[in-house]
Amino acid sequence: MEFRNLDEYEEKARDSLSKNALNYYSNGTGKGLSVQWNRSSYDRIRILPHCLRDVSQRSAKCHVLGIDMPMPVGVSPTAMQRVVHSDGEIASARAAAEAGVIFTLSCMSTTSLEDVAAATPNSPKWFQLYIYIDRNFTRNLIRRAEKAGYKAIVVTVDTPMFGMRRPKNTLSLPPHLYLENFTRERIENVKEPGQTLNLSAYLEQGSNIYKSLTWEDIKWLTKETHLPVLAKGILRTDDAIRAIECGVSGIILSNHGGRQLDTVPPTIELLPGIVSAVAGKVPVLVDGGIRQGTDVFKAIALGASMVLIGRPVVWGLTVAGQAGVRDVLRIIQAEFDLAMAMTGCSRLSDITRDLVSLEGSKL
Repeated sequence: MEFRNLDEYEEKARDSLSKNALNYYSNGTGKGLSVQWNRSSYDRIRILPHCLRDVSQRSAKCHVLGIDMPMPVGVSPTAMQRVVHSDGEIASARAAAEAGVIFTLSCMSTTSLEDVAAATPNSPKWFQLYIYIDRNFTRNLIRRAEKAGYKAIVVTVDTPMFGMRRPKNTLSLPPHLYLENFTRERIENVKEPGQTLNLSAYLEQGSNIYKSLTWEDIKWLTKETHLPVLAKGILRTDDAIRAIECGVSGIILSNHGGRQLDTVPPTIELLPGIVSAVAGKVPVLVDGGIRQGTDVFKAIALGASMVLIGRPVVWGLTVAGQAGVRDVLRIIQAEFDLAMAMTGCSRLSDITRDLVSLEGSKL
């Protein structure tokens, strides 16, 4: 079956997933308003194209933190991907490698960071990290990521606790799967063979997620590793500035896909303010609600260095494994290329802010 857009992949994936898995990957917190706004806010932004420009030769090449890519799109960290497909994170990482884009591995992956690196030895990868109370445990994860060749650490900063999702949709990890990054560390008995794992219950244990995380811990992290550190979960301009002062090399504007606190603003609406505050000191990335190439275009026009996509990758993985993720990335690349051509843009630097407006008014 040939899919024409990312919505068709989502529709097919929804028909295929168990209720448990579908609820976990698709739902948000509260009434799900932030999930809805992430998507609808892109629909409210209008594109104002130039015409009669030579677009016979186009390039969407971009350069972020020392990595060259054919388009400004990367893969967000998403937990426990082997729940939806037996090849899990390796399939997604290989598809990203084929597309030449950054793959971000979740700390909560069902494939170890070493195995993902071994399966994709020459492709750019980042490692998403939570800071744990046990500094040695956190430090060991960092050392392992460095040794395995990951190019950056993405530290999640918006999760002192897990959001209260409705309906209650905590994903239970099946008995044959494990959080593989933990099996060789301090947490040897995350679950015994034959048991299931309730992820939220595990992370709410006092010894795990660091609820008292502060900016001092971000300073510690940036000094602990030679890799660039990106802060994921920034929504405020003052926090973006503070993160840079603490030594981060990039900002990821994210509301966790609407999965942490309901009614926080959609990320695309906050992007211009964050970009202005950062003033080019570090790259600003954005995720949340991106479902087609025109969404990528709008984010770049509003100042993003690149975008990250999460749920569409899960839908592609669910439907067809590596081939599905590869096709998701192919579709969004083709749509973005078309948007560039139709707006008179031959390269990313041509995508300027005057090419978008918000329901007729300049953003």
